[in-house]
Amino acid sequence: MALVVQKYGGSSIADGERISSVARRVAKAKDAGNEVVVVVSAMGDTTDELIRLAQQVSAQPSDRELDLLLSTGEVVSSTLLAMALETLGYRAVSLSGAQAGIETDSRYSRARILRVDPKRIISELERGNIVIVAGFQGVTQEMDIATLGRGGSDTTAVALAATLEAKECQIYTDVEGVYTADPRVVPEATKLKKVGYEEMLELASYGARVIHPRAVELGGLYNVPILVASSFVDRPGTIICKEASMEVRNKVSGIVHDTNVAKVTVIGVPDHPGIASAIFEPLANADISVDTIVQNASIEKIADLTFTVTRSDLSRAMSIVETVAKTVEAKRCVADSKLAKVSIVGTGMLDTPGYAAKMFRTLYEQGINIELITTSEIRITCIISEDRVEDAVRALHRAFELEKE
Repeated sequence: MALVVQKYGGSSIADGERISSVARRVAKAKDAGNEVVVVVSAMGDTTDELIRLAQQVSAQPSDRELDLLLSTGEVVSSTLLAMALETLGYRAVSLSGAQAGIETDSRYSRARILRVDPKRIISELERGNIVIVAGFQGVTQEMDIATLGRGGSDTTAVALAATLEAKECQIYTDVEGVYTADPRVVPEATKLKKVGYEEMLELASYGARVIHPRAVELGGLYNVPILVASSFVDRPGTIICKEASMEVRNKVSGIVHDTNVAKVTVIGVPDHPGIASAIFEPLANADISVDTIVQNASIEKIADLTFTVTRSDLSRAMSIVETVAKTVEAKRCVADSKLAKVSIVGTGMLDTPGYAAKMFRTLYEQGINIELITTSEIRITCIISEDRVEDAVRALHRAFELEKE
């Protein structure tokens, strides 16, 4: 008997009818002879609604209370799915993250899973139950509830699949798989049958919304095959696995974009040891993640330093950097929040010349100015104006002939 972990996102269980539909899908997996563990997100927009409710009663709710509040959304989903399965004649039990043995650190709203004790889950499976686990959450050593951040249910599912040595982790959502670009932007985008962990991690980190990067990272670490598929249609999805293909693929796998980008530039920075540390350590201490960093060549020991953050972090980042700028005697700080990233990703790019040149030429021919560039071994990212990002995605998709997949 194989063990399968399934995860259903908020759109898949947005109302009673969809929960009943998911229950039938879960029952089908059980009827196929599998032991089944299901991880669920909160229904629809429940998390956003809970945040709005919290803000109505408190201008600045405490992190602990907010996490406890937000965790209830997944608990509601798990209990309703268990009830729907029981109505169909199947034995099911719902568990909170804490009951499922998921232990996290104490960083509220962005907790990391430290370990999973699967004893309760295994016990329920041995009784013949389908186990429904509330995603997105765990319990700290102090027995407080902590949430894993947006997309955390994906991470919960892969962590359970790794711990339970499941044959596969199935992520069901409102899209049919991983595409060569966002189909809403590029209608001719094609679905990938398979994609490697490394490529998927870059795609997810730089704009693809189908699965959380931490879940991909965990899958790669523990070699858990991950299926991304739609819960609304019975069609093959995309398998994320160790080796997507044995062939040497001299090509790009996908184009991704992200509009959640803001740029901060510190102008007139004295060029001497310790300046970068003085700027970036306070940002790190405030849990502000910095992406692209560029410093121009200094002239007369003066340089400009530019970096990007998410738009939601821009206000806090500017407050911190402006304070530091005065301390280090920089001239001033400026920000731009109307930017976006566009990236090409593919292991075929590794040690093969020409990809950067082709990307830059394509953007030039579209009259799109490149603000900043960042790369990895299998990714090239350009920071461009937000109002041209969809044009860039479509042009790059054509230039690299991804519609021919």
